[in-house]
Amino acid sequence: MKAVIDTNVLLVANGQHDQVSEDCVIDCVMRLQSIQRSGVVVIDDGYRIVGEYRHKTSLKPAKGVGDKFLKWMLQHSGTPKVEQVSLNETEDNCFTEFPDPALEQLFDTSDRKFAAVAYAHPDKPTIWQAADCKWLDWWPALRAKGVEVDFLCPEDVCTVYGKKFPDKPAPQLPG
Repeated sequence: MKAVIDTNVLLVANGQHDQVSEDCVIDCVMRLQSIQRSGVVVIDDGYRIVGEYRHKTSLKPAKGVGDKFLKWMLQHSGTPKVEQVSLNETEDNCFTEFPDPALEQLFDTSDRKFAAVAYAHPDKPTIWQAADCKWLDWWPALRAKGVEVDFLCPEDVCTVYGKKFPDKPAPQLPG
C-alpha cells in the first residue's frame, strides 16, 4: 500500500479535530500504524508536505499518534518506506504536476501539493483524507485523472460538509 497522507489524518489521529467521532480517530490511528508496518508514504522532494506536518503537529514531545507518525516518517526518510517525487512550482502553490489545471484554481492552495504528489508518482498512490470536506467536491475530477481519494471517515466528512455548506446538497462519496 502506498499513500499520500493529508495533514488532517495526522491531526485527527492526534485528537486535534473536534468535529469527528471517536471511530474516526481510531480509524486514522489504525491507518497510520498500518502504513508504518507495511506501507509506503509518498511525499514531495521539497518537503512541502513535511513542512505542513511539522507546522501543525508537535515533535517535542511527540504525544499523539500523528506526532509519532511524523517522527517515524522523518526517521525513515531515504528508505523504501518514504518515497519522494519532484514537484515543479510555477508560482506559489501551483504545480506543473497538478492533474487538472482548471481544478487547481478551485483547490485550497495548501491542499494542491497532495494532489500534485499523487499525480506525479508513477503508481498514482491514493490520497488519504479524514475530515477535510472540500475534497468531497474535488475527488470526481481527480479520479478522472487517475488519482483516487480514500475518505477514511466517510460519515464524519459528510457531516462536516453538511455543517460547513448547509445550502449545498450532500456530495457523493467514491464507491
